[in-house]
Amino acid sequence: MYVYLRKWCYAILCLLSPVLLSAQNGQKYLERALPQTWQENSDDFQQTLPVDDHWWSNFNDPLLDSLIAVAIKQNYSVQMAADRIAMAKANLRIQQGSYSPTLGLNAGWTRQQSSGNTTQLPQSVTQYTDASLNMNWEIDVFGSIRNRVKAQKENFAASKEEYNAVMVSLCAQVASAYINLRELQQELEVVNKNCESQLAVVKITEKRFETGLVSKLDVAQALSVYYDTKSSVPMLEAGIIQYTNSLGVLMGLYPWDVRKIIETQQPLPEYIEPVGVGIPANLLLRRPDIRSAERQVNAYAASLGASKSDWWPQIFVKGSVGFASHDIDKIANHNSLTYEIAPTLTWNFFQGTKLMQATRLAKAQLDESVRQFNETVLTSVQEVDNAMSAYKNSIKQIVALREVVNQGKETLTLSLDLYKQGLSPFQNVLDAQRSLLSYENALTQAKGNSLLSLIQLYQALGGGWSESNN
Repeated sequence: MYVYLRKWCYAILCLLSPVLLSAQNGQKYLERALPQTWQENSDDFQQTLPVDDHWWSNFNDPLLDSLIAVAIKQNYSVQMAADRIAMAKANLRIQQGSYSPTLGLNAGWTRQQSSGNTTQLPQSVTQYTDASLNMNWEIDVFGSIRNRVKAQKENFAASKEEYNAVMVSLCAQVASAYINLRELQQELEVVNKNCESQLAVVKITEKRFETGLVSKLDVAQALSVYYDTKSSVPMLEAGIIQYTNSLGVLMGLYPWDVRKIIETQQPLPEYIEPVGVGIPANLLLRRPDIRSAERQVNAYAASLGASKSDWWPQIFVKGSVGFASHDIDKIANHNSLTYEIAPTLTWNFFQGTKLMQATRLAKAQLDESVRQFNETVLTSVQEVDNAMSAYKNSIKQIVALREVVNQGKETLTLSLDLYKQGLSPFQNVLDAQRSLLSYENALTQAKGNSLLSLIQLYQALGGGWSESNN
């Protein structure tokens, strides 16, 4: 028992110390140092802030702009995020209502008859009418209400940042799905062109076989390459449908409505330019997830301050004013006036371990939010560095693959010419056909991956999205 009382008294001294005031500010808990430079440092990136709005317009694709505009208006995740803002605002208004007194109106009429057989007094009938206005007001001396209002303000601000994060994610998802779809369409075009070229080679082998210059093996090998290339068409078409369906969900539309818009094939956007990445210490603080995590730290810090304020007394001012009279016609007479003023101090200084555990819970929640903030900062740095590295190296890959494709085309042309002259075996033509198809597909995929890396970079940089929310 003595040990328990000693721990309880020590907790009281700690909780009623000046730390009570400092705990209201969550900034003191954020000690994660933000980096001043990125790991990647090359001519591909500039130390300037990215465009604040509509980063996807850099791709110069009006259709992509339209798709994102529709998604912003109709996406259900965005609408739900807006609903959460409205709920957070309502919770803030509810908590702010604690600043105001509560008022109530009571009115009634009472008629009562007493028995004449239970006492020596004769039977009597009494009646009276009363009406009063009651007030109950908690005076926030120790900051309990103030801290809870501050916590709700931070939660409200965090909901706005979560909305911005949803917008950034949505725009990135639409752009990524669109790029993936265009990449598959371009791969399908590459396959179709190679099928035409390979079919022409099949006809050449058939003529040479008919004239007795080659065996039927050349025809069979040419056909096998042609049908192998043609067999990849169904999977590409299936992938196109899948990304079309994804765009439909993101835009809040049915797939067939989107299919009409994007069924026409278009080339992938060409984008190889320096990207503004900004200074990490300044740029990371504009990311919605980091701002939201910071708001959460402030909210839990305010909740900790409120839990510590609960250890102090509560001061109320109660009062009522009204009229009461036996005769209803005298209810407004000044002699019928009644009133009551009752200042009250309530101090539940001992509730077992309830207050102690509530404060420990608030402190644990604050510690968790601080660690979540630190992890969010580290993750954001990782995402930016990964995206920068992927984008920079994808540019190098594209440059190299363009040379490979050019050499592959020349190899096919030379091997086919030599085959027609009977100076080279048909196997060289087959190898050149397979290689060219592989090179062109690799180039197309590299272009798509480069654009996807750029989209991820913009998303990691905070998306460039800014919109005021009420």
